[in-house]
Amino acid sequence: MTDAIIAGHLCLDIIPDLSAHAAGQFDAAFQPGRLVHVGAASTSTGGAVSNTGLALHRLGIETRLLARVGADQFGRIIKQMVAEHAAALADGIVTSTKTNTSYSIVISPSGSDRRFLHHPGANDDFCADDVRDEDLREARLFHFGYPPLMARMFADNGSQLTEMFRRVKSLGLTTSLDMAFPDADSAAGHADWRIILRNTLPHVDIFLPSLDEILFMLGRNMKTPLSAQLLTEVSNELLVMGARIIVLKLGERGLYLRVAPFDVLQNLGRACPSLLTTWASFEAWSPCFQVDMVGTTGAGDATIAGFLTALLHDLPPGEAMNAALAVGACNVEAPDALSGIRSWWDTLRRINSGWARRVSFMR
Repeated sequence: MTDAIIAGHLCLDIIPDLSAHAAGQFDAAFQPGRLVHVGAASTSTGGAVSNTGLALHRLGIETRLLARVGADQFGRIIKQMVAEHAAALADGIVTSTKTNTSYSIVISPSGSDRRFLHHPGANDDFCADDVRDEDLREARLFHFGYPPLMARMFADNGSQLTEMFRRVKSLGLTTSLDMAFPDADSAAGHADWRIILRNTLPHVDIFLPSLDEILFMLGRNMKTPLSAQLLTEVSNELLVMGARIIVLKLGERGLYLRVAPFDVLQNLGRACPSLLTTWASFEAWSPCFQVDMVGTTGAGDATIAGFLTALLHDLPPGEAMNAALAVGACNVEAPDALSGIRSWWDTLRRINSGWARRVSFMR
């Protein structure tokens, strides 16, 4: 039996080396008509399917990936890079002859926030039919990532997203959904995410957005200071919409977990915890582990992979939070999305060794 199916957004990241430029120098030099010398470019697979799916694979979870690429060189590169982790992982990546592969050019100068040039490509064509019943019948958990970056997933008030989760849930799987921050000026930024969430969350067991993402989607003031009251208010709204387990990613402030009451948890699917009473009505916030941070690429996706792995290992909620934060912490100790991630058992040993936490306060 496959433990987890990871579906959704997949792209190729192209990352020029800008380390030769001092902080702020690149922005000043990168002007119309100028030729700016940079270092060699690195390439990596990106998106939820790569970041969360391959992290689960590194953590020892039997994983299947479902995504779309184009019939072009970038598509071939993605499939080759995924297959280097395990040949079977590329089997569920469909090649489309009607569109190009999604890619991002990541512009990350020293001392400045990252910027992205992004082509959505084949991700915009992904639809509910790309998740076939035969892919699902033997799996325990289904996770989908980044619908705001996939046009058909948020079009028509998210009808494709809702239908996909309704069908997956009807087949007995535990369902999980992650988001991405929509560009406010894009079609995704103008979508009615309240309606999309109301339609979809009744079929979602585990909802794992970042706090910024969900504040935007709920139309709340994104400058509201982080507080226990804010987290409770937001999670209350998501519970009313139908989600059962809510994980809010807080960046360097840690992780917040809120779980529905016992009677709502009866249909959690094939990855359901054996002791539901330990999960029912659970609410907690936990700070990050202390690390020397090198990069944040894929940190949220790695955190999700840690949480889902803990669920599949039937850990109680507090330990699941620790595992999620630990995998996310290991991730940021490397510049890319995957090389910092350790085996599951190495991660647990590190947690149990007395790994210190960041000092963080919440009102």
